[in-house]
Amino acid sequence: MTQTNCPRCGGRLARDNDSGRCAPCQAVERDRLSAPPAVPASFWEHEPVRQALASRHLGRAIRAYRFHPYHGRSALPQTVVAGWLGMTQAQLSRVENGSPVVHLDRLTHWAKVLGIPNALLWFTLPEAWLSSFREAATRTGVPEPDCHDHKNLVGSPATAPSFEVSTKEVVTTDRRQFHALAALAGLGSVGELGFLATLADESPSIGLEHVRLTSSLVKEFRQADAAAGANQLCDIAIHVHGRLASWAAKARYSRDVGEALQASLADLAAQTAWLAIDAGRRAAARPYLNEAITRARLVDDAQVEVRALAQLALLTRDSQPTESLHCADAALRISAGWATPRLRTLLHLRRACAFAALQDRSAFEREMRKARQEFERGPHQSDPEFIHFVTFQEVQGLEALSFLALDQPRRAAEAFRDAIANPSPAHRRNQLYYRVQLAEATHREGDVNQAARMALDLLPEVRQMNSRRVTQYLTDIRSTLGQRPRPAAPVRNFIEAFDGEADR
Repeated sequence: MTQTNCPRCGGRLARDNDSGRCAPCQAVERDRLSAPPAVPASFWEHEPVRQALASRHLGRAIRAYRFHPYHGRSALPQTVVAGWLGMTQAQLSRVENGSPVVHLDRLTHWAKVLGIPNALLWFTLPEAWLSSFREAATRTGVPEPDCHDHKNLVGSPATAPSFEVSTKEVVTTDRRQFHALAALAGLGSVGELGFLATLADESPSIGLEHVRLTSSLVKEFRQADAAAGANQLCDIAIHVHGRLASWAAKARYSRDVGEALQASLADLAAQTAWLAIDAGRRAAARPYLNEAITRARLVDDAQVEVRALAQLALLTRDSQPTESLHCADAALRISAGWATPRLRTLLHLRRACAFAALQDRSAFEREMRKARQEFERGPHQSDPEFIHFVTFQEVQGLEALSFLALDQPRRAAEAFRDAIANPSPAHRRNQLYYRVQLAEATHREGDVNQAARMALDLLPEVRQMNSRRVTQYLTDIRSTLGQRPRPAAPVRNFIEAFDGEADR
């Protein structure tokens, strides 16, 4: 046999070595079933890989990755790489041989898992995006995004902005709308929104680049919502969704673009539904979820379908708990075989909350145990982007809400205190939401004056947070406390402060 070098380390191979790897390299890579190997920079200079990336087809790039000489004489099996990426072998085969995937969440996840350098990609990874935004903010003197609406405590929904105007005009004419837009992606997404809106009016055709821009907005909506709430973002999302859906109905596009467009619009519909829920427009959310499920099924996008079903379980939890349970069951069934522990955590939490609303304590406790068991398995590199909020705080908070539904306010208060003990800067709205719920649990325990003090302390933050859902819960506390015949000073102080804010 001809003596050659190991493609990984460059060492000489023994003449009888037919594996394509020296013994030390084989030992290092025995764990490749669980994670991709660390590859050198020269790996990405391999011509088939560069050509695949230049064609903007990540499926072909994954195939070139699998057949790279660095891995030895035999290509990496599809089953192995599919496991890294959180899909089945059949799904990976379709990705490699089918039309280009343009769903930004999937592209960024796969690129991060394989470690593809950002410079070789035609889209921007989240870390690079944040860095570029900060650089742009430094150059222009624009502060970090601030979505606080200091006048919106119980007011009417913001008017949907007009995207026909330029970025400069948006900033000049409506500072509050500009801040809501800036929360999407700094200065960049305002231009993207205007660009897409202009095309929706003027362009008779849709291309993959337009679909990519649409997908990128979903991620930006999600990040802004977690930090600042959905009141004004909801108006923007509804406006954008309507324009793009109308454009898609009348524009021309290829079959490949059509499939990508359906997936992108399904994700946008699901995100719009969530923003409607947080903005207190629950009735408006359901049509978007129905649309997301329909579009997802048209293109076999199980991940978006599961996301929409999980949101539908949340939407119907209090008013139709049996339907909520069916939605969570369907999501678990559809995701069987590929769901990560964090996703299973969320779906078991949805089941637990539904059982609590149905007053089935034993079933609630069983589902909570399953949720905690899945959560303790930790995050996974294949976690979908939409479950970023499934943290310890969320597990504790949903358990606490279930205790309230089961009329156990003491246990609810204990769980809420655990939930808010370690706040996350990226999830300010959820932190405030559970603090308001703690005040409600304290009131239901019987400590009315302490609940009033807590509510008074929360009032400035609720006033600044653009979440009508959070505002409504504080409004409910004010309404309940206002029914007391001879309220003590803490209750009077809170009611006067709340009503004073509402009159502004």
